[in-house]
Amino acid sequence: MPDKTYKIIEVVGISDDSIQQAVRNAIIKARQTVRNIDWFEVNNIRGSVSKAGVPTFQVEVRIGFRLEGKSVV
Repeated sequence: MPDKTYKIIEVVGISDDSIQQAVRNAIIKARQTVRNIDWFEVNNIRGSVSKAGVPTFQVEVRIGFRLEGKSVV
């Protein structure tokens, strides 16, 4: 089994449509600057409501990506 070492970042995805879309938005944005994304985990879900009663979803997402380079062993 190959050695894998991961770094974890936290981002908040936002969507007016759904929680799922907020997660997708977080991953799409992270992929613009981070390579080797392998997994994610949702830590927190929150949102806001406009004066008109329209919800906006905010999802805190931990994203794990593999670090590049040779094994240290």
